[in-house]
Amino acid sequence: MKSIVITVIALSFSLFVYSQERVKVKITTTYGDMVAELYNETPIHRDNFIKLVKDGFYDGTLFHRVIPAFMIQGGDPVSKEKPSQTLGNGGPGYTLPAEFNRNFFHKKGALAAARMPDGVNPKKESSGSQFYVVEGKIYDEKTLEVFARRMGTTFNEEQIKAYTKVGGTPHLDGNYTVFGEVTKGQELISKISNVKRDKNNLPLEKVIMKISFIE
Repeated sequence: MKSIVITVIALSFSLFVYSQERVKVKITTTYGDMVAELYNETPIHRDNFIKLVKDGFYDGTLFHRVIPAFMIQGGDPVSKEKPSQTLGNGGPGYTLPAEFNRNFFHKKGALAAARMPDGVNPKKESSGSQFYVVEGKIYDEKTLEVFARRMGTTFNEEQIKAYTKVGGTPHLDGNYTVFGEVTKGQELISKISNVKRDKNNLPLEKVIMKISFIE
C-alpha cells in the first residue's frame, strides 16, 4: 500500500459546524445498524473519516476481518472490487499520523484506526481508511497489572473500570489511535465477530457496510 503521510488535513464542509458536539455516523451492516461518535480531540482522524464518508468511500465495502472476543475490521476498498482475495492492505493511498490520547482507550465499542506492523511502520501511522470496532473481553485487575508491566504503563481508574466491567482490548492501548466509539448497536459487534469465517478471518458470507451521517 502506497503510503503518503498526511501531516495536515484541512477539510471544510458547510454541512458541519464543529463545536463541542461530536459528529455522529450510522454504520449500516448486513446485521443491522450501529451509531458511532467521532472524537473532536483526534481531529486528523475525525476529518479524514468525515471526508471518506461524504465521498461514499465505505459504501459497499466489507468487514473483512472478524475475530470473536477481539474486534471487527473493515474499510479496505479492495473488498468492494475483489472480495475473494486476501484483504487488509488496501486504502486511499496515504496514512495518518498517530493521535494517541490516554483519555480514549480500547474499551468495548471503541472505534480505532488499523495500521501496518511496527516493523514497517515505526511511527505507528494509521491506515488512511481501515478501522476496527472493539469487542474484546472482560479482564480481572490482576491480569490488567500483568498487561501494564509488559507495556511499561499504568491503567487509570476509568480504564480499569471499563476493562473489568464492560471489557475491551487493553493490550492495544497506546499502539493504535482510538478516534471514536459506538454508542448504539454494540450488540452487533458480537454478532458480526461470531459469524463463520475462513482461515484469514474473512466472513464466509459477506458483511457489507454503508456509512452515513446522522444530523
